[in-house]
Amino acid sequence: MITIYAMARTVAVVITDDIDGTDGAETVSFGVDGVQYEIDLSEQNRAKFQTAFALYTEHGRRVRPQYRRPGAASTGARTDRAAVRSWAKENGLQVSERGRISADVMAQYEAAH
Repeated sequence: MITIYAMARTVAVVITDDIDGTDGAETVSFGVDGVQYEIDLSEQNRAKFQTAFALYTEHGRRVRPQYRRPGAASTGARTDRAAVRSWAKENGLQVSERGRISADVMAQYEAAH
């Protein structure tokens, strides 16, 4: 006979205020000069934070977050894929008629132009 005893474990995460260390804080996100920040603040310090920034948030414009897919290309000008294929064929490089163009071919095209 095999007896298995299961043990329960409860894990509590306590978020403390980053300024004074009090328990029960909540995370506040904000941005300045294009840099995003997060800070954990108690109710009292959150109220102080909101009061300090009230003048600026009342007169500022809300901005939608700019989400990027992981691995997405940089935000430069989009290269004409047909022109890359044409150039590659003229220069003896192997490139398919459709689909992805290899990073090597793209780098050679960009270096030549």
